[in-house]
Amino acid sequence: MPLRFANPAPEAYHAPLIIRHLLDGVLTKAGDQQIVYRDQAAFTYREFVDRVGRLASLLETLGTEQGMTVAVMDWDSHRYLEAYFAVPMMGAVLQTVNVRLPQPQIAYTLQHAEAGILLVHRDFFPIVEALLPALPTIKAVIAIMDGIHDPLPAWARGEYEALSAEAPADYPFVDFDENAVATTFYTTGTTGNPKGVYFTHRQLVLHTLAVAGPYGASTASPSLGVEDVYMPLTPMFHVHAWGVPYIATMLGVKQVYPGRYEPEMICKLRDDHKITYSHCVPTVLEMVLQAAEQTATDLTGWKMTTGGSALAKALCGKARRRGMLSAAGYGMSETCPTILKAARRTSVAFSDEDEMLATFTASGISVPLVEVRIVDELMNPLPHDGRTRGELVLRAPWLTAAYAGDPKASEALWRGGWMHTQDIATIDPLGSVQIRDRLKDVVKTGGEWVDSIQLEELVATAEGIAEASVIAVPDPKWGERPLAIVVPRPGADLTLEIINGPVEHAIASGEITRYAKLDRFRIMDHLPRTSVGKIDKKQLRALFAEQAGSSESGV
Repeated sequence: MPLRFANPAPEAYHAPLIIRHLLDGVLTKAGDQQIVYRDQAAFTYREFVDRVGRLASLLETLGTEQGMTVAVMDWDSHRYLEAYFAVPMMGAVLQTVNVRLPQPQIAYTLQHAEAGILLVHRDFFPIVEALLPALPTIKAVIAIMDGIHDPLPAWARGEYEALSAEAPADYPFVDFDENAVATTFYTTGTTGNPKGVYFTHRQLVLHTLAVAGPYGASTASPSLGVEDVYMPLTPMFHVHAWGVPYIATMLGVKQVYPGRYEPEMICKLRDDHKITYSHCVPTVLEMVLQAAEQTATDLTGWKMTTGGSALAKALCGKARRRGMLSAAGYGMSETCPTILKAARRTSVAFSDEDEMLATFTASGISVPLVEVRIVDELMNPLPHDGRTRGELVLRAPWLTAAYAGDPKASEALWRGGWMHTQDIATIDPLGSVQIRDRLKDVVKTGGEWVDSIQLEELVATAEGIAEASVIAVPDPKWGERPLAIVVPRPGADLTLEIINGPVEHAIASGEITRYAKLDRFRIMDHLPRTSVGKIDKKQLRALFAEQAGSSESGV
């Protein structure tokens, strides 16, 4: 088309991709839909939009300016959802504080982000009391009493609900540069202090739009649609609760926020509100299944996307036998996070249960606007044949551009112009990606690479095993050997022969190399976890490094 016909009208509106516009049209289509908090409160979307305006007005009276960091320490709640919108919509930066980090690391993240305002739930008052002297940038602290009428701490400017109620709802939100930073948080599972990542309005809006597509694109894997009832079971401090609260709000679906994760409350909310879609790490899925068994909760039709760590076939099968539709997804703190979703690419019926479980526990296919590759150490692309292993590297509009204040780590993250995941993966001819292991977790033994994820999934199926992890430990002969750390079921008498049973079967079928056969294992009462529920392999390696070289089994 000739350019003379492409000139915009003088008054044409050029909408920036900012979070405010995710609310456009919501009141028209879902003004009376509900947002629920535990069994304590419920608001319509109309009331929610008013509360967003009130929070922005309150923050402005406390000195919040464009570019200032507003930090939140709360459980999953309607208040957190209000902050998801109000803080970035007024041009400030939302810091979602990982409340499960050790206290010194919480202090570091608040200092590093130069937080100016802090919203804090009463459960975290002792932490804040101890940290405030070391946080000179904090101008004001808002206390979240969560229905308790105890006296406020002397350092609190006031209480969230009371202060919000006094603030006007008609905050004058305006458009601004879509490349302005909207959110920041800090990664876990790293050495040293956590690394700060940040995301712009443009990145979050594009992530919301792109990920909303595949959620409704296939009935063969968990999806979120306008008729669903949504409840997050991923902490809202962790990677925007995987971005789904933004999607749910944009779609205008009913939302239910569980607060602190209590198994009986989660099951009660499922029953009371007929929850149909959630997402979580596998540990929480296991917790929900156990709680449902104890409370006789019907799980039929509850769609669940898992991520954060591999979804074992055994756990996926257990959930599906209870009527849940569970499947995996993939992302990282650095990726906003969603990159892949497990999905069915054909209408042909599954040949057996194992094929079905393999499909829904695979990391999945890329969501729109995401480019995936596997590469060797020199960044040469590797074939997508479903067998060749390489590091998964990514390009997408919403990947964090850098680690805040850490140029060396940022350069390593983006070496060669692609984001490095440090995950080993295969990609098949249809584009299905399977994460095989972390680069740091793969066991290099006898000239072979053994995938710890695959091996621990096999070990977990052995009789008497409640939970399992596999790490590499140094070995004078083989370089490294796999060590299985297992949690036994009550009354189980575990032996190396029992644990190796599924492994030897997989070796015989050619599924895994013979170097994967275990010659040692250790027993623990429970496996250590990171602050977001992943098995802490770094801690396991530290615990068992001194035992390297011993081929004896036992505790």
